[in-house]
Amino acid sequence: MPEIVVAKAREGKFNKNAARRVRAAGKIPAVLYGPGHEPVAVEVDPKQISRILYSETGHNTIIDVEVAGQPAAKAMIVDWQREPLKDQLIHIDLKRIALDKVLRVRVRVKLLGIPVGVRTEGGVLDQVLREVEVECLPADIPSHIDMDVSELGMHQVVRVNGLPRSGKIKYLTPEDATVAHVVSIREEVVAAPETAEAAAAAPGEAAAPGEGAAPAEPEVIKKGKAEAEAPAAKKSEAKK
Repeated sequence: MPEIVVAKAREGKFNKNAARRVRAAGKIPAVLYGPGHEPVAVEVDPKQISRILYSETGHNTIIDVEVAGQPAAKAMIVDWQREPLKDQLIHIDLKRIALDKVLRVRVRVKLLGIPVGVRTEGGVLDQVLREVEVECLPADIPSHIDMDVSELGMHQVVRVNGLPRSGKIKYLTPEDATVAHVVSIREEVVAAPETAEAAAAAPGEAAAPGEGAAPAEPEVIKKGKAEAEAPAAKKSEAKK
């Protein structure tokens, strides 16, 4: 059963001051628009809208918007704004839809399983695309697209053309776009540079622990960092 959102039509001027008054009253300003209808400025309950956005179907949820004196309208949340500091909803756009006409929507991609490349080869799973764009009828919009990546090995890639297919949806995101892949993190162990005290000690007389220098321990750094520091080390030796 579709979620029912009761909206109250706003009257008067639609400016920042008016919007502040709406929020001060515990509501948020919104606009309901769509083909064949004039846009209607309304106010809605932010808690209900947040619940819809955080639901399984999220912004693709089909809702019935009820405005006093008007027939209920099938609609979807197509845009929303949040206050950056408090992360509170401050405005939404509601678009009228027709159940017999296809829509373009973005759907979340959900990766299932732990790849072989992560379990046995020390790789890391990197999800490049969190959502893909699809075209379908409103009733056929999936809450998410499941993709099993348990057999994905090191350096292997899942592309859009490898996502599950259905006769009800059409992918609009480029077929060769990378959805996820298993990558490696290359690191190497290098000796930590000697301290000034250790360098000043006579040959064969390394500084003892507690006499100004701690024993040198291996330091794990990324390869790129080690290469970047090499030129600086050479300059230091040249000065000596």
